[in-house]
Amino acid sequence: MSILTRTDGSHAPSAAAGRRPRAGASTVIAMVFMVLIAGYMLLPVYWLLVSSTKSQGDLVTTPGLLPARWHLGENLAALFDHQDGVYSRWLLNSLLYAGAGSAVATVLAAAAGYALATYAFRGREAVFSVILGGVLVPATALALPLFLLFAEFDATNTFWSVFLPSVVSPFGVYLSRIFAAASVPDEVVEAARMDGASEFRIFRTIAMRLMSPALVTVFLFQFVVIWNNFLLPLVMLQDERLYPVTLGLFTWQSQTSRLPELQTLTIVGALVSVVPIVLTFLLLQRYWRAGLAAGAVKS
Repeated sequence: MSILTRTDGSHAPSAAAGRRPRAGASTVIAMVFMVLIAGYMLLPVYWLLVSSTKSQGDLVTTPGLLPARWHLGENLAALFDHQDGVYSRWLLNSLLYAGAGSAVATVLAAAAGYALATYAFRGREAVFSVILGGVLVPATALALPLFLLFAEFDATNTFWSVFLPSVVSPFGVYLSRIFAAASVPDEVVEAARMDGASEFRIFRTIAMRLMSPALVTVFLFQFVVIWNNFLLPLVMLQDERLYPVTLGLFTWQSQTSRLPELQTLTIVGALVSVVPIVLTFLLLQRYWRAGLAAGAVKS
């Protein structure tokens, strides 16, 4: 007969039990690589932050990556006061182009993607292939044909000449079809039809709600694309009151050889123009993550 006694804690832990798994060499290399890439990506942002706080004299006499005397408040006041506050007008134009344009583009892409995913009709895959082909066409190749098309209707140098082309998003249609196929069950659509709901009501009250996390992703992508759009406003617009902030800052930058003080205003304006995009991502990041994950796993 033997007596077994619990001896937990009476002995020092063995070397094997106390040893924690060490990061492998591949993990360390991956971390170092990611840190280097992150630093490379953030270096222009750091330069922009530092340069925005400098006066015009410090900007040209001090090292670019080292801070100098703090002049951010004076620079911001000069930015919004220059040319009777035209920068505020450019910022508002960009918000209208990007905000309203991405909202309309998201609704149109959701409707097209839902139709392609739900309804079976002859030529559906051919239509979808044409839309995918539109994703591959660069926007620069369409700028001149769009200008000639709007010139036929004497609609260049208007708000609509920039807004209307921005509401077309082949990539949004592509994403919406994938998300609609993954998040809108056919059984739910059939049940709504049996209850007497119209096709538009099914799309508006059921499909849009089920697809909402994914549609936020489409909205964010299109918002960034329209906000950063430069070539189309450059081709279409001559009236500076209609300029988005990207084209307005370009005009200031092109005049710095004649007016050196515009160099500081251009840098501060570029810093302020980043704020709406950052705020949009921070406010919608929860839905954006859910939208990216939707449809990633096949049930």
